[in-house]
Amino acid sequence: MALDANATRCLLYAKTLGVSSARTAMLGRQRLVSSADTLQRTFTAFGYSLNKNEITEILSRGLGYAEPFLERLGATKIKSFDASDWENASDVSDFNLPIGEAFKNRFTAVIDGGTLEHIFNFPVAIANCMEMLEVGGHFVAITPANNFMGHGFYQFSPELFFGLFTAANGFNIVQIILFEHRPQPEWFEVRDPEAVRERVTVVNTRPTLLLVVARKVASVRVLGTPPQQTGYLAVWKAASTDAAPRVPSWALLKASEPRVTPSSPASVIGDERRAPSIVRRLRQRLFRLAPAPLQRAYVRLRNPQYRHYPYDPRFFRRIDIPPARRSE
Repeated sequence: MALDANATRCLLYAKTLGVSSARTAMLGRQRLVSSADTLQRTFTAFGYSLNKNEITEILSRGLGYAEPFLERLGATKIKSFDASDWENASDVSDFNLPIGEAFKNRFTAVIDGGTLEHIFNFPVAIANCMEMLEVGGHFVAITPANNFMGHGFYQFSPELFFGLFTAANGFNIVQIILFEHRPQPEWFEVRDPEAVRERVTVVNTRPTLLLVVARKVASVRVLGTPPQQTGYLAVWKAASTDAAPRVPSWALLKASEPRVTPSSPASVIGDERRAPSIVRRLRQRLFRLAPAPLQRAYVRLRNPQYRHYPYDPRFFRRIDIPPARRSE
């Protein structure tokens, strides 16, 4: 569990969205993994003027952990929660189990820098995070999406968070951003599947992360009704209100789910149910033998959802991070 260059950038950006770090809860005791030069450039980009000595102090005083960095963001009280005392977290607490009453409605920020994917009982863990926040506080997560198989138990879809952080649970989404796990990645704001009336999907080849920022607006019982995917809700609603329902095409599985993936050549070469087996095998072999650029071009040609591969502008809006105006 660590805050690297991209994660520090995310947290500085979250501050520009109104996140207060005054009383912060960290899931896991996060390490700070950054060179002095990179950290100084990141602070400078967000309007902070820190000299080399101040940067060195941030990196050294916490013995490699993130508390000094969070203090620079305005944290005056920091708690860290872990199932083990291995990294000397301030509180040993297994988030597979409900959090104690003493920690509820207490924090201005709950930060997940890469912990939730390692907790098996995710519904309990996320409910803990939601209950720990005071009204007006923010949940901030830097969490894995695509191509992190084996890193933890889970990789997360944006729709999970759009479904969790709703008015029914006392929250609203401030912003969800998708970015690749590499130096200086592009950032893409993710649109709500309910708003675009399609499943927001991406098929890419790099490890990809989400930045999730959500604000608590009311103190209510969280997860009283589990989230459901919006496409299915539209189908069920249509079926319950019309004797001969006209189901929205965007809600149907076969209409909203990508028909193919680049890694499954058998499915990218047309309607195989109509092709004799010998023809099907020939098409598959020719596809496998083709150079990768030709394979990708063929996939895009036969499947409109890949024409903007991989970041379809219907779902993802490229954004530039504005400099922060730091609150003193």
